[in-house]
Amino acid sequence: MDEALLGSMLASTLRVSTPLIFCALAGLLSERSGVVDIGLEGKMLLAAFAAGAAGATWDSTWLALLAAVGVAVSMSWVHGLACVSHKGDQVVSGVAINIIAVGLTAVLGAAWFHQGGQTPPVSDAVRISALMPGLAETTRGLPVLGTVLGDGILGHNALVYLALGLVPLVWWTLFRTRFGLRLRAVGENPQMVDAAGVSVMRLRYTALTLNGILCGLAGSYLVLAQSASFSQNMTAGRGFMALAALIFGRWHPVKALWACLLFGFLDAAAIRLQGVHLPGVGEVPVQAIQALPYVLTVVLLAGFIGKSVAPKSLGIPYSKER
Repeated sequence: MDEALLGSMLASTLRVSTPLIFCALAGLLSERSGVVDIGLEGKMLLAAFAAGAAGATWDSTWLALLAAVGVAVSMSWVHGLACVSHKGDQVVSGVAINIIAVGLTAVLGAAWFHQGGQTPPVSDAVRISALMPGLAETTRGLPVLGTVLGDGILGHNALVYLALGLVPLVWWTLFRTRFGLRLRAVGENPQMVDAAGVSVMRLRYTALTLNGILCGLAGSYLVLAQSASFSQNMTAGRGFMALAALIFGRWHPVKALWACLLFGFLDAAAIRLQGVHLPGVGEVPVQAIQALPYVLTVVLLAGFIGKSVAPKSLGIPYSKER
């Protein structure tokens, strides 16, 4: 593979994978605590709208990020209110969040900005740019792997590196801290955790709060780093891809990361393959290429959902014994 093409593919893979990594880690924390989160897609979409609306209105990156995280955390708390406090069906609650997100972002976008459900583009000052442009430019001149390092690894914004850095942090938190031990225990045996004097509800709400923060970062990335404005349904199923990556990764942050990178690579490859002529086939249909990541999502869910062992109390409301 050509060095420039390799660097370009690596860069595209990391950029496309970033919101998936944020969402997969969000779902992992929630589901490790025993709360199913089908609403990753909806929370990411609402966060993207909040980031686009706040960034265009107040022309501030930090306010856009704060709005995105605040909206996503609020929806996680709504999910917790329905499922943790009132012991409702977790799948139904997640689906409701997804439906609300699609309708609410379209209605509010049309009412506030009169652009067919879109938000105005955020300014260049609001967008999150490359973190180390000077170092990336210098590295490109190095022999052999200079382009791969400069374009593929060093040419990204802070949210890309944050997503990658959160993977070992989440792993360490889950498997090397007391909080992580309790979080995993509440997803396996909440009765035991309750008997030890630890609040099951507090742990699950903490996990949902962290879940909302990560979903907010995923949504804000789509507007502030990847695109310049919010458009209807711009998440395009990424929340469900993250859920598939989480299941494929067997609720482990490092394995989920590799699954997200696989989805990102397929998405990047799909862009590269558009218009390519294959021997004996001709030009590859654009629709077939664009469907590749979603086909893989279905295949992984169909092939691995029965083999992956979920937390034992996942999706089961906990009732404190009197």
